[in-house]
Amino acid sequence: MAWLYIFIAAVCEVAWTYSVKYLDFKKILAIKWLSFFSTVDNTLFLLPLLGYIVFGLANVLCFSLAIKEIPPSTVLAVWMGITLVGVKLVDVHLFKEPYNFMQLFYMLLILIGIVGLKRDAHS
Repeated sequence: MAWLYIFIAAVCEVAWTYSVKYLDFKKILAIKWLSFFSTVDNTLFLLPLLGYIVFGLANVLCFSLAIKEIPPSTVLAVWMGITLVGVKLVDVHLFKEPYNFMQLFYMLLILIGIVGLKRDAHS
């Protein structure tokens, strides 16, 4: 179950990263709360803030559950590896960022390392 917690924490970290990217405190602070719910556009400003809070808390919760069963260095390495690959995949597929063969090769090495750490933890 701890490995699932690491995976969920990493996915939440990827989502949290993009919540931070789109978080705009200037727009949030400029909200006129008396007429806030009059249009849907007003509520869209709060979605990154909501994501920041929800994904951040879920990440910390799942990470802390995993670290109770697996050595911290292994949890951190696997979590960071999955997060790095996840952010790159989102950048390439959703935001159409450029990539090349070498980046794919290095991500594959990260994934091989993750599988190796998981395998080593079970022996």
